[in-house]
Parts: sequence; C-alpha cells; structure tokens
Amino acid sequence: MSRHGTQAVRVGAQLIGGGAQISVQSMTTTDTCDVRATVAQIAALADAGCDLVRLAVPDAQAAAALPEIVRVAPVPLVADIHFDYRLALAALDAGIAKLRINPGNIGAADRVRAVAQAAQARGVPIRVGVNAGSLQRELLARVEAGELSMGAAMAESALAQARLLEDAGCTAIVLSVKAAHVPATIEAYTLLAERCAYPLHIGVTEAGTRQGGVIKSAIGIGALLARGIGDTLRVSLTADPLEEVRVGRRILQALELRPYGPDIISCPTCGRAQVDVIAIAEELERRVAEDPALRQMVCTVAVMGCVVNGPGEGFAGGADAGMLFCKGEPIGNVAAGDAVARLLDELRRMHDGHVTAVS
Repeated sequence: MSRHGTQAVRVGAQLIGGGAQISVQSMTTTDTCDVRATVAQIAALADAGCDLVRLAVPDAQAAAALPEIVRVAPVPLVADIHFDYRLALAALDAGIAKLRINPGNIGAADRVRAVAQAAQARGVPIRVGVNAGSLQRELLARVEAGELSMGAAMAESALAQARLLEDAGCTAIVLSVKAAHVPATIEAYTLLAERCAYPLHIGVTEAGTRQGGVIKSAIGIGALLARGIGDTLRVSLTADPLEEVRVGRRILQALELRPYGPDIISCPTCGRAQVDVIAIAEELERRVAEDPALRQMVCTVAVMGCVVNGPGEGFAGGADAGMLFCKGEPIGNVAAGDAVARLLDELRRMHDGHVTAVS
C-alpha cells in the first residue's frame, strides 16, 4: 500500500513521517502531578504497544512533575499545552520529546515565537492540533454561512497555524485536524495530504465509548490509512487508554501496515456450533494481547464453531470439544474448555521455534 509522502520529524529516538513505521499514540488519564500513577500508566501503555504517550500539562504543578516522569519513561512523551506558553517552555526544559499546542490559543505572536524557537533549538517537534470544536471564530462563521465545509475550514486553520510556527523559525511540525464527525475528518486530512508534506497525526476526536468509538475510529482512521494518509495515530475512546492502543494496533494490522501478534479470526457462529465460540475467541484474544512475546508473532489463528469453513490453522468445534489444525492438518483433539490453553501452548511452541505449532 503506497503512502502519502511526508517529511520526517524526530520524536526522541523515533521518526514520524518520511516513510517511517506508523506509530500508535495514547494519552494518560492520571493526574500528571501524581508521578507514581502517571509513570505506572505510561509503562502499561508501553507494554501494550504504545509508541508515544501524551500527558496533560494544565498548570505549573504538572509541568514541575515532568522532569521525573521524563527521566523514567520507556517511550517518548508529548506535552499537551493550552493557553499558557510558559508551560510549553517548562515542558521543553523538562526534556519532553514533543509538544502539542494550538498556536491560536497559546498567546500573542511573541509568545508563539518564543515557544517555536525554544522547540527548534532543542530539536523538539510541535504538533499543531486543530479540533472542530475549537476553530477560530472567523472560520466558524464561514462554515455557518456555507462558504466553507468543516473539513476545509479545519485544513485551512492547520495550515495557517503551521505558517505561524514556520515564520517563527520552527520547521519540525506535525499536523492534526480532528472532528467527531467522520466525513469532515476524512475531508480535512485528504485536503492536507494534497496541500502539504507535513507529517499527519490522524484520528477521530471525541469518538465516544468503547463500542461506538471503535466503530467511528476504525472507519475514519481506516479510510485514511487505506488512502495512504497518516504517519501516526490515536484512537480516542472514553475508555481505558490501553484499549486505544490495542484498537489502533489492530487497525494497522487489518490493513497489513503493522503486525500486532497473531491475527485471530473467528466465525460468527450459527446453529451448527456446539461450543461457545464467542467465549473461546474473546479469551484467546485477551490472553494474546496480554503476552508481549506472543504479540511479536505474525501468524493467523482461527476459532471456528464447526468444520464447514476450515480452519487451516486453529480450532474447529464439535460436540463440546474440537480439533486443532496446523497448516490444514489435524494435530489433536481438545475439550472446548481447554481450547484456549492448548492454542496458547501451540503459539508458544511456535514462538520458541518448534515446527509443529499452529502457524
């Protein structure tokens, strides 16, 4: 799948854009002033496969906590700053790897220039984050008058604010243009891809709870990635941020852009099934997601309620039991209650290099 060409920016030891691997981001939900809780959540996110973690920095107390958090964090950190340019400068002094700001709400031109120059001097990129809910009044008025679509207005806002940073001497810029409305989000990013070479941080903002938010995010992010648009992403969910990481990685996996452990496929079940396919598939998915070693594997595991559609590898159910298959060949019977454990055993055998494992 070809990707839209963008310039590369460095975030700590990682690259965003320039053809680099698409990275997955999330954001802590802890009070940043609570260093112990924040560090623990960052570590959990990193263990789940998160590449960059963003933290809210709403006040001086949160900024003061950053040096200790940065010192022990296993992944690069992004400081989320609004309204007070001094917090951005403090975050840079703390060693933050990236800033997320909106130049339109950070203050007067001299304050934008101070942040941009300080970031450039430290080699720290700035993400311009434009959300539909925070558009400048003049652009919002044009949208309401029918002169601009919401997507076009967001793209125009992002490009104008990027120019402010460039005029201040900052060249390492990432853009995002998010809305809760999926079509507007897709339009905005498509316009940016046509008009600039900045790396693009993609996502659907305020997507909602786990069920609704996953659907919106999969459609919006997936549509953009399928067009080759996007260098880094966040799935925004009203849920545990670990779920954001898992969903983001699975979106990339579904488009074969990045592996995230075994691809677990399963049938929708029907009247032929005599085992609890839903329970087996969900437990297997959960157990694999919790195992860092298994998440490094690239293979397919099927969980089927009967033998009608296979599988070539995995489990096919019968009367409260089933058969394990590897490369289309049966390798043993297993009780339904033991299916997950046996599948995990076979995956671990494969991981350790034994050729008889599920593949």
